[in-house]
Amino acid sequence: MSATALARSVLTALVEAGVTEVVVCPGSRNAPLSFAAYDAAAAGLVRLHTRIDERTAGFLALGLSRNHRRAAVVCTSGTAVANLHPAVLEAAHAGVDLVVVTADRPARLRGTGANQTTDQVGVFGPLVATQDASAEVDLLVAGPVHLNVPLDEPLVPEDRWAPDVRPGTPLQRVRPAVHLTLPTGPRTVVVAGDDAGPPARVLAERAGWPLLAEPSSGSRTGANAIRTYRLLLASPLGDQVERVVVCGHPTLSRPVSQLLARPDVQVVDTPAYGVWTERPFPVDERLPVVPAVEAPDDPAWLEEWLAADASVSRQLDALLAAESDLTPHEVASAVARALPEGGLLVVGASSPVRDLDLMVPRYRVGARRKVLANRGLSGIDGTVSTAVGAALARPASTRALALMGDVTFLHDANGLVIGPGEPVPDLTIVVANDDGGSIFTMLEQGAVAYADQYERLFGTPHGVDLAALCAATRTPHLRVTSLPELEQALASPNGGIEVVEAVVRRDNRRELDERIRALRP
Repeated sequence: MSATALARSVLTALVEAGVTEVVVCPGSRNAPLSFAAYDAAAAGLVRLHTRIDERTAGFLALGLSRNHRRAAVVCTSGTAVANLHPAVLEAAHAGVDLVVVTADRPARLRGTGANQTTDQVGVFGPLVATQDASAEVDLLVAGPVHLNVPLDEPLVPEDRWAPDVRPGTPLQRVRPAVHLTLPTGPRTVVVAGDDAGPPARVLAERAGWPLLAEPSSGSRTGANAIRTYRLLLASPLGDQVERVVVCGHPTLSRPVSQLLARPDVQVVDTPAYGVWTERPFPVDERLPVVPAVEAPDDPAWLEEWLAADASVSRQLDALLAAESDLTPHEVASAVARALPEGGLLVVGASSPVRDLDLMVPRYRVGARRKVLANRGLSGIDGTVSTAVGAALARPASTRALALMGDVTFLHDANGLVIGPGEPVPDLTIVVANDDGGSIFTMLEQGAVAYADQYERLFGTPHGVDLAALCAATRTPHLRVTSLPELEQALASPNGGIEVVEAVVRRDNRRELDERIRALRP
């Protein structure tokens, strides 16, 4: 089969499998695939995106795939493939249905010193299903799929393609159709990690249990959501927990990890998405679905948590308001308040998602706010591109926001390199800039004993002028240093992609964190 015919058969398979978004990176070996993608887009079968950086392209496709769409990313052979690896790993661990299409040299050149030739079959490891696309491909597989396409010359078509393809529908996540109940009695909390979804909230409300929900859980709504849960877990109230129902993929907080590791706490586990089903904590009972309860539990348990949460929340807000400088927590709070009903928020790893975790208000159920984070592996890479992709895949959002730290922003500054004519969303990126990595100040590495080594190894001040960096890509930029300035900037979006740089301190972060963790009801 010619390279052109093979490429067109691959695009046909993608469309039939429900792929609606194709991200293409320039290259010679993948030219047949690129031409086929262009013709499929011209026929209205897919939306085409081009990027010059494969790592950015991979995370763009990941973001597109996070909003009920199926996206494919296409690249040439050699190191281009390796640059997709971070996004592919994130997709694998988060259970995101991403399709990776890599052009390869013909089989006769494998194992030789031919230019841009390496062993691409299985390059992403055992966690990703790899298929040789020189034969029939099967895209009815959940999670990331790697299609490796060996293409021989000639690499350009002799004619245009008018595809006659019936678009398919993306795979849907399906839970077993079973109904299970959990007895009440033990003092229980529901832990909702990333991508837990509404069932965690429903269980907590019907049972009358406290809901300890991460911002990206999809469960952080309703009256049972406990805003300051990770502070309360360190109080005597946390010591009273006897049982935990785990939903989704909890990764944010050490207090939750310590709770789940306690020998006196019964852990009831429900399935999470991703390639690994084993939990890093002891599990007493595994259920195939989030259970129900026959009747509500004793309301005194929840009332105690709600009263404690109200008390600590008031103390936390007062503590932050008394600070003379803008704090990262206030930045997260302003972003959370600026997210309207029907809005989208993509939050970066490291400190911002944890700051947001403490500051998210109790959103109304059914308001269709969507908060996304790359928590499969919790990396800082690709966050700008993920946010761009997620915003593009959710055009009906009333507002699209992203919150990230300065190191995260710099790590994916190439995400702002978008060529003319490319689809561009309305997206406000808020960068909490403390000139380095503040999360390490709150960990063991930030202890006084390591102060002489800390800045060089972990603080990593960079001194980058974000305004100049944004100017290089013609991205509108605004620098703010106070909460009123930030609130005004968030209230006046200009359209397109824009960056709001919120300057915060890092030198007092450990001390501020210690004061916050000391709050008690």
